[in-house]
Amino acid sequence: MQQTDTINEAITQIFRDMPFNQLLGLVFVRYDNEQVEIHMPANQQLTGNPMLGILHGGVTASILDTAGGLMAVLEAVRHMPDVAIDELRQRLRKVGTIDMRVDYLRPGSGDTFIATAHVIRKGSRVAVCRMELHNDQGTHIAVGTGTYMIS
Repeated sequence: MQQTDTINEAITQIFRDMPFNQLLGLVFVRYDNEQVEIHMPANQQLTGNPMLGILHGGVTASILDTAGGLMAVLEAVRHMPDVAIDELRQRLRKVGTIDMRVDYLRPGSGDTFIATAHVIRKGSRVAVCRMELHNDQGTHIAVGTGTYMIS
């Protein structure tokens, strides 16, 4: 495993260990320098309208924010090739969402939800990511743009 892969795995493990992400049942499928992909199985407890069984809008925003945040951190670390894991953990304490916009395109129905993210722009302190949420049938449910503090 290359150094970058080791760092990416360590960062993703931090996201996996977040109690809220565990509550949502997030599965981190892809986390490389190009894209993040996160899967979330449908869960009746996460619906906003129990009569329709559609995903709560806050859950939609949360999975998009998680994908964007992880992508922003991976992009920042890519430009720090010699960073040690301990130093990385200290730096991650300063990472956070500055702003996020979500456009809800369709009701969130499906058996599995798939969030993807990629970087639009990275500066020295801020990264901007584009996120999308689809269901297992390929239906486009939501898009988001997130701005993240990365240093």
